[in-house]
Order: sequence, then structure tokens, then C-alpha cells
Amino acid sequence: MNICCFCSAADLDDRYLTPARQFAELIGKGGHALVWGGSDTGLMKVLADGVQEAGGKLIGVSVEFLVHKAREGVDEMIVAKDLAERKAQMLARADAIVIMVGGMGTLDEATEMLELRKHGLHTKPVVLLNTAGFYDGLRAQFARMESEGFLPLPLADLVFFAEDGAGALAYLEERAAAQS
Repeated sequence: MNICCFCSAADLDDRYLTPARQFAELIGKGGHALVWGGSDTGLMKVLADGVQEAGGKLIGVSVEFLVHKAREGVDEMIVAKDLAERKAQMLARADAIVIMVGGMGTLDEATEMLELRKHGLHTKPVVLLNTAGFYDGLRAQFARMESEGFLPLPLADLVFFAEDGAGALAYLEERAAAQS
């Protein structure tokens, strides 16, 4: 399975890095490929290192203005002209999407993937990896949107909240098995 992970390229503390590395190792050991933003910095680097060291494949999608931060030695590297094209390229190469901790860019990526799913423009499973409760506030906001009628389908049909990488991968593997 090609697992697209949207996450931060920032250097973060161990409460985020350690679970990301553990998740990356599960992806690699499971024989899966990582589709990610292609950066060799911060959390993106930790994720790519873990997948590669565990035997997984790396598919990077960088963007022209960040190509100087792109990781060397990957299985495939695509360079998009802008962030919109980057998201589209990542989605096109993915079988599943995992939103990890991140800033404004990651939040933008998450909401776009969910909006596209809401409208049926993709049917790939989307997981919000809620490391250290990072997405508790967003989960509450989504629940409010659902309860007040802003979502045309149940929240559970749009996104799965996982508390750890093992839960995220188990959900994705279950979904993949059910579709085959």
C-alpha cells in the first residue's frame, strides 16, 4: 500500500518524533511505501529515515521552491510547480492518507483531503494520527460540525482518529483487505 503522510518539516520534540519513527518502522516492515512531501528536514526526515531503514519504499513529492530541501536516495522524487500540484500528486500516488502533526500547511492538506473525500472525489481512507492529543481540538470541532448539520455524511465516514501508529496502520490494512 502507498501511504501518504502529511506532516511537519519542522524539528519537533521527542513526544512527536518518537511515535513518528515507530509509525515509520511499521510502514517499512509492513512492506508499504511512504508518499510524503519529500523533505529531508524535521519530522519529514524522521519519517523517511524510519521507513527506509525498515525496508520500505520512499516516494517524495517536493515543490520547486523547496527542492533544495529534497531528500536524496529515494525510490522516486517528483517536483511539483506549486503546493496545489504537490497535494494533487501526493493524492494520486496514495492508497491511503495519514495526517500527522504539523502546522498550517498540514492543516491545509488535511482539510483539502477531507473536503475532496466529502464530495466523493476520492474514496481513500483518511486517518488523523492524534499523537499526544495533538488533534483533540480538531476532533471536537469536527464533532460540532457533525452535530450541527455541517457535514453531509457521518464524521466516521470521512476520517478515522488513531491514537498511535499501530492503530492507524491496523485501520488502513483492514480497509485495504475489505476492498480487495
